[in-house]
Amino acid sequence: MTFDTAAFEVGAIAADAVALAELHGGTGHEQVRIEWLQRRLEHAPGSRSVDNVGNLVWTFGPPPYRLAVLVHVDDVFDAATARGITQRDGWLCGPGIGDNAIAVATTVAVAERVLARPGGSLPVAVVFTVGEEGLGGLRGARHACHELAPEAVLALEGHGCDRVFIDAVGSVRMQVTVTGPGGHSWWDRGRPSAVHELVRLLHGMIESAPPQRPVNVGLIDGGTGVNAIAARASATIEWRATNQTALDEQEAALVELTVPPGLELTVERLDRRPAGAMRLDHPLVAAVMRARRSVGLPTATGDGSTDANAALAAGIPAVALGCCQGEDMHAPTERIRADTIATGAEQLRAVLAEVLAEAPEPEVLEP
Repeated sequence: MTFDTAAFEVGAIAADAVALAELHGGTGHEQVRIEWLQRRLEHAPGSRSVDNVGNLVWTFGPPPYRLAVLVHVDDVFDAATARGITQRDGWLCGPGIGDNAIAVATTVAVAERVLARPGGSLPVAVVFTVGEEGLGGLRGARHACHELAPEAVLALEGHGCDRVFIDAVGSVRMQVTVTGPGGHSWWDRGRPSAVHELVRLLHGMIESAPPQRPVNVGLIDGGTGVNAIAARASATIEWRATNQTALDEQEAALVELTVPPGLELTVERLDRRPAGAMRLDHPLVAAVMRARRSVGLPTATGDGSTDANAALAAGIPAVALGCCQGEDMHAPTERIRADTIATGAEQLRAVLAEVLAEAPEPEVLEP
């Protein structure tokens, strides 16, 4: 199979990434970015449609699909975040530029260039997914894997082009809430406080968590005033692990939590992201490694939490790749190295060529 090998225009990829990152696109608010992509791809090859959960699905041939490329359009920043990308000292800097605007822009550039085949079609679907970050529950990736049923999945992220992500980090997100009678901090002294009890529970979780199953207390709220015994306190907590059994055990352990008399405890699951792994000798991993060697990238492996988790949970072979080198992911100071954009595009082109190497050449009919 022969793909276009001309050099990519890095400036155009960067411009698309900047335009996308400067749009509000936090999880649950991806529509403006999907609409931007529809306008951007209006004259591009292939067929496009928005599916039932809001993904933009870009196909280059009829099913069954040999490969689905999943790249999420949402980021972790809310509507209060000041958007804006700056360029300095060889870096593109600003919220969302690396996770995941540059991956979306790279995918657009490569798909436009190499997946258009006059006279034929390729068994490939590119899906710009929603709901990958935060409590999105991998909504877009799960739906795409179920509806498209591809033979393999490639998930693309902005950061991390120094390795191949073959281990999928799973997570369970829970909300722990303590409630009680409340009261006056002096006249009702001795009554149990929801805040005090929640702090005790959280301290125990943090102290007992093993390194391979860290706990993160992401959000805490509760109480009504400095001179009031808290009647309610709540925390949003996340555990991560590469082993699904460890996550199952952690979730089961929460059922055994207790609080003193006079207080009540509620534990609610907010989100669950399955763990999984790919073998080094799997044909998909081997193809990705050959492609990376061909463009001078290392064959180191790593773990990550991406749209690939949804594919592995559905029994579909999947790996994740980064498109750039960057720093400060999920921070307002997020940044990527501009001089790695071209390498990320070349990597994706090479991976597509390797994975699709056995796809039949299209039949060109004589006029």
